[in-house]
Amino acid sequence: MAYLLVVDSSMRGDASVSRRLTGLATARWLATHPSGRVVRRDLEAHPVPHLDHVAGAARRTPPDQHTSAQAERWQLAEELIGEVRDADAVVVGFPLYNWGPPSTVKAWVDNLFAPGLSRERGTGKGLLGATRFIVFATRGGGYGPEAPKYGWDHATPWLVHALSALGIVPEVIAVEMTLSVVNLALESFRPMMERDLAVAEAAIAKLW
Repeated sequence: MAYLLVVDSSMRGDASVSRRLTGLATARWLATHPSGRVVRRDLEAHPVPHLDHVAGAARRTPPDQHTSAQAERWQLAEELIGEVRDADAVVVGFPLYNWGPPSTVKAWVDNLFAPGLSRERGTGKGLLGATRFIVFATRGGGYGPEAPKYGWDHATPWLVHALSALGIVPEVIAVEMTLSVVNLALESFRPMMERDLAVAEAAIAKLW
């Protein structure tokens, strides 16, 4: 059965623009795949553990020699990687926090790296490229070429590069100035956000 993996990470709940976009994408998926199912992973509500010495050792040790703790972390890697590998598509809500990715997304991506599961042993070739991967990148301010903080978005380049090592070429749909609805200093930029939202929603309407 076809399924869509939805990964959310925003801490803003119903006020989140990234959650709004993943919700619209989910509705679009279900409309075009009426017999499909949706698998949800909310990293804000249920974060995955960051890599530590146990997870590192699990990746360096043959599975039949794992300790119980290592086996648990390897099983988590198998679960997370399997969700991505087996999905027909993945949509990710990806807000920008302090010019970088949410730590919950960083931990999730780190857990997707495992030799023999997501990358070939020896060559390092990524094994997850068959899955379509759509990222809704939301940013509270403006980071375009003419913006004062141009180049300060260190999240999107990192994600694109990290996923490329897994064989994934993500499609990034960005919406900027999302804080213009709550920050009076940015209120004049609200039309920019509304323009980006309209473009994103039009892109979602053409998915699948």
